[in-house]
Amino acid sequence: MSSSNGLVIDLKGVEKRYGRKVHALKGVDLKVHPGEVFGLLGPNGAGKSTLVKCMLTVVRPTAASGNVLGAPLGDKPTLARVGYLPEHARFPRHLTGRQVVEFFGAMAKMPKALCKEKAQELIDLVGAHDYADRKVGGYSKGMQQRIGIAQALVNDPDLVVLDEPTDGVDPVGRRDIREVLLAIKERGKTVFVNSHLLSELEMICDRVAIMVSGKVVQQGTIDELTIDEKHYLMVLDWNRETAAPGKLAEALGVAMKPEQERGGVPVLAGELEGVRYELHGPKLKVMVTDPPAVQPVIDKVRAAGIVIRSVEPKRPSLEELFMQAAGEGGDH
Repeated sequence: MSSSNGLVIDLKGVEKRYGRKVHALKGVDLKVHPGEVFGLLGPNGAGKSTLVKCMLTVVRPTAASGNVLGAPLGDKPTLARVGYLPEHARFPRHLTGRQVVEFFGAMAKMPKALCKEKAQELIDLVGAHDYADRKVGGYSKGMQQRIGIAQALVNDPDLVVLDEPTDGVDPVGRRDIREVLLAIKERGKTVFVNSHLLSELEMICDRVAIMVSGKVVQQGTIDELTIDEKHYLMVLDWNRETAAPGKLAEALGVAMKPEQERGGVPVLAGELEGVRYELHGPKLKVMVTDPPAVQPVIDKVRAAGIVIRSVEPKRPSLEELFMQAAGEGGDH
């Protein structure tokens, strides 16, 4: 079930102040659609965990309006349809992983037989069967996170909220957890993931929001957020005399002027007929997005006798997008 506007999460104007000095959340608006993996990303201290806690009323917001699963914030029957793995989750060390999952099932008022059945199903889903009957006190961080995800699913929630689920987990464990999150999505659940590991989110998220200094500065699909920066990258054979910058500029018919420097290598830039070009060493960036638009450029470069090693479409990575947003949205 989602709200009347089709959204699973629709937050407006979420504010959180701690005393007079700390303004943790500064009017956050956030929209999450059903059946998607949504990533809330930002550096440590950006306010991500505070926003999650306000959304679930673990922490009382200073001001907020909106809905979760079609009901106002804090509606108790609705919160029973949310699964939650908090950051730095801790479970009783004397319990086994299986007992932890069953315990949270009992907390959700599930019948005992159903608890046991559901615990086994989820232990298999998260790949924890090899150590499910060992005490949690001896678990690695990756083992704990898998059991944590299992307990977040035990009540068969419509919305699963995971706060830093891969933090402190080794690369193999992160890969496995990514696969678990996609499996959860395939079950028709909406997954809300909060993380500062940008590469993790880029691989699994349908949509993301970038949070900086208590504000959401951008949100949408990665394609939507990078549409203005999509381009074709052409790698030239820079060892050949014919591929000198002057020769390339002449072939394109564009005046290229020094613009900046990256890694000690100057960037030459120019524009012709609405197409922008950037040359960084042997790499020519052509700011077009459609394959037909880059063909005349390829023809001109080859006609000038310049060897092209590769041509491929590119867009900024989530990390690059975040760094740009952080620069624009951060407090100075």
